Amino acid sequence: MWVPRNLKLETRSTAMPLMWMGVCVSPFSFLKAEVQHLAVWCADNNLLLNTSKTKELIVDFRKEKGETHTPIHINGMTVERVSSFKFLGTHISETLTWTINTSSLVKKANQRLFFLRTLKKNHLSADILCNFYRCAIESILTNCITAWYGNCTVADRKSLQRVVKAAQHITRTPLPTIEVVQKKRCLNRARSILRDLSHPAYRLFQLLPSGRRYRCLQTKTSRFRNSFFPTAVSLLNSVPR
Repeated sequence: MWVPRNLKLETRSTAMPLMWMGVCVSPFSFLKAEVQHLAVWCADNNLLLNTSKTKELIVDFRKEKGETHTPIHINGMTVERVSSFKFLGTHISETLTWTINTSSLVKKANQRLFFLRTLKKNHLSADILCNFYRCAIESILTNCITAWYGNCTVADRKSLQRVVKAAQHITRTPLPTIEVVQKKRCLNRARSILRDLSHPAYRLFQLLPSGRRYRCLQTKTSRFRNSFFPTAVSLLNSVPR
């Protein structure tokens, strides 16, 4: 849910109401008001929201869920509520687990292994086989990997690595593991953010007074600790400067 800057959260362990314009409102009521505001804006600008393609995904980790989630309506039509949704090629679930996403990637990558075996049978060189692996298979396995790999289960990581081992057996050449690729992508992404002073996440990378290490982000949950930004800070600190 998008939250404006003038919105403040009260740190309570129960309903967690929102303080907006000095009035205590429910986060779900606020979300419905924002959706209705969006629908009115679209109507005023000759745009039409496709409700049939609009999905509602609720991520709620509160221990005490006192308020029920009533459906959202747009122009009189109920928005379908789903437990997972595919966004830009990545499956996002309501529990923020990545088994569905990993299974989808592994299934697609296994289909591409057939073409790799076909190239091998036609006696193509190892360089061509490796190039095909990087373009057609590794690119699938590592799609948005900086966002989800850190919170993957051990079983998910093993299933991803099995595809790499199968491709390595076909090409007869050593291939980088998924974990190595993920760390490299995280470092490259973090360095790209550091080069862009206008990036919204630039302020998350703060140098310590020594000027040699970055301040580690405070994390209370393993989900946040294994996410991109804390991982990127740790990797930057581990690389010799």
